[in-house]
Amino acid sequence: MGQILAIDYGKARCGIAATDDMQIIASGLDTVETRFLMEFLKKYFTENKVDDLVVGLPTDLKGNVSEVETDILKFIEEFQKEFSGIPVHRLDERFTSKMASFFISQSGKSKKKKQEKGLIDKVSATIILQNFLEQRIR
Repeated sequence: MGQILAIDYGKARCGIAATDDMQIIASGLDTVETRFLMEFLKKYFTENKVDDLVVGLPTDLKGNVSEVETDILKFIEEFQKEFSGIPVHRLDERFTSKMASFFISQSGKSKKKKQEKGLIDKVSATIILQNFLEQRIR
């Protein structure tokens, strides 16, 4: 059994989270500039077995997708060409950034760490992945 990876995709940077090999625990992995995302994944996939990819689906309160969705769809198309054997799942990511900010503020991190956008992206990816794992169990 391999890991499941999740991406909180953004125009500037992407938060990445991964499960353990038993696919039980979601943990923040890294934050990568979006332009280097495929390069990061290629390297990561040579060193780790990955079974699935979860990509956040950015929607507003009315269920409309945000403008970054066009970029996400291009990324998914490129990903599927490069890694055709790895299924891509989408998961609504509403409120993950707000939840990430809240969890970070409760963690006792310094004010500077709390405001670090890369940390928010990584925690958001972790929340997306945890939600995916919980939905799979149901």
